[in-house]
Amino acid sequence: MTAEQQDTGSWAPRHVLIIGASRGIGFELVRQYIAEGCQVTATARQADGLERLQRAGAKALMLDVASAAGASALAWQIDGEAFDLVVLNAGVYGPATQGLDTPTGADFDAVMHTNVLAAMRLLPQLVDALAPNARLALMSSRMGSMALRNSPAGWLYRASKAALNSVLCDVALVLRGRALCLALHPGWVRTDMGGPGADLEVAASVAGLRSVLQQLQAAHHGRLLDHTGEVLPW
Repeated sequence: MTAEQQDTGSWAPRHVLIIGASRGIGFELVRQYIAEGCQVTATARQADGLERLQRAGAKALMLDVASAAGASALAWQIDGEAFDLVVLNAGVYGPATQGLDTPTGADFDAVMHTNVLAAMRLLPQLVDALAPNARLALMSSRMGSMALRNSPAGWLYRASKAALNSVLCDVALVLRGRALCLALHPGWVRTDMGGPGADLEVAASVAGLRSVLQQLQAAHHGRLLDHTGEVLPW
């Protein structure tokens, strides 16, 4: 039985990998999956984040996704593992622009390296660490949707998420029949990135994302879904 033929009601992750998990949505994914009884491996780039993950009960791995050496080192850190679910959550917003403000070269590199290049470095390694019928999710945003574009605010972030969505489409082609792959929009969440005025508490967003991952159908492969399960246009 392939990943696209499986009965979604019978799927439940036992071993989960969360990349970018020291706080916010990533840490809440760790917390909720551990509470569900899953074995969770999670990454952070600083010592305090690693300690927080360990206290939560996760196997913590140091990983700076913006570092080529760090990304390469992930391969041996997860060698021999087979994950039922992998979530690539690491990302940055960059400058909070409202119009067509020219990004600096440093800002462009920081956002694109973290949000896009890191995924393109990590995903080839993660392919070999997927269990049969696994699920692979990239944390994206409706801000990357060109069809839903109604504001130029944060245009560097938007461009990076549009590029990440393209990466997801290519990964979905490669993994068709092996794993269900999708991009996720978590909603506007009260995190350091989303700010205190956002619509959703982190726990509510993550509960919705987990439900979406649990109930995936073959038709969702290679698509962008929000935390309620709605399919969003590219």
